[in-house]
Amino acid sequence: MPEPRNPQSRITPRQAILPPIDDPSVHQQIDRLARRYLAASGLGMEILATIGGSAQGLIERLPRFVRSRLDGLTLAALNRAFAAATRTRRYVRDRGDWFNRLASTVSGAAGGVAGLPGAMIELPVTVTMLLRAILDIAEEHGLDPESDEVRIEALRVFAAAGPMSEDDGTDLGLLAAKLSITGQTVQGIIARIAPRLAAVLGQKLAAQATPVFGALAGASINYTFARYYQEIARVHFGVLRLSQETGLPREALTEALRLRIEQLQDDRIERRVRKV
Repeated sequence: MPEPRNPQSRITPRQAILPPIDDPSVHQQIDRLARRYLAASGLGMEILATIGGSAQGLIERLPRFVRSRLDGLTLAALNRAFAAATRTRRYVRDRGDWFNRLASTVSGAAGGVAGLPGAMIELPVTVTMLLRAILDIAEEHGLDPESDEVRIEALRVFAAAGPMSEDDGTDLGLLAAKLSITGQTVQGIIARIAPRLAAVLGQKLAAQATPVFGALAGASINYTFARYYQEIARVHFGVLRLSQETGLPREALTEALRLRIEQLQDDRIERRVRKV
């Protein structure tokens, strides 16, 4: 793996007012998190391409009454998800990534068999399984998944929208939005995140709208969502743990992560240009 480029070569105005990160080992950890972030998004889009191409415009296929209820459905699903996820964690302890991915895949397939009605019933189950996967990873990083603070952090992972979202740069910004603001409640975060997540879940519903094919789409998309959110959660909680271990502000680490992601993306573009 090539060494990360000198971060001082691309100082942003935000970095200029944040504490500098001089420890090379911290930059190495940031580099690993940046590569994990990019790999999560890339893998998701590749899998989605195999079940019907781009997700662009899928939501327009939904009936108007469904589109009008998406925000409400997503808000209700998020509100109920914590209680449901906590119950499942008490009865069935964490069995690793494979368990959450398998459970989410089976749920998506079952919901897709019945087309749009089944997919709408399955949507809260999907949100619960994704949240459970995120909370399991929080515990993996030594955090208490039943504390309000960690629950808020889990909801911030949902701000990354999902693998059907196109604006990856915005995703990272939303993931780290207002980290320094105190007093945010679980309900407040849910209200902010629900509309963005609803748009992505609407694309998922549209892809599952056709019976039989919907089962394949539901299983594939749910697997992709589970994998995506697990990886994004590891990035998110990885930054949090790195901040706790080093004493560096999360804002400084997040800004360094964003810059490293941009560098890696630029490198990819340069390599593609050279091949042409």
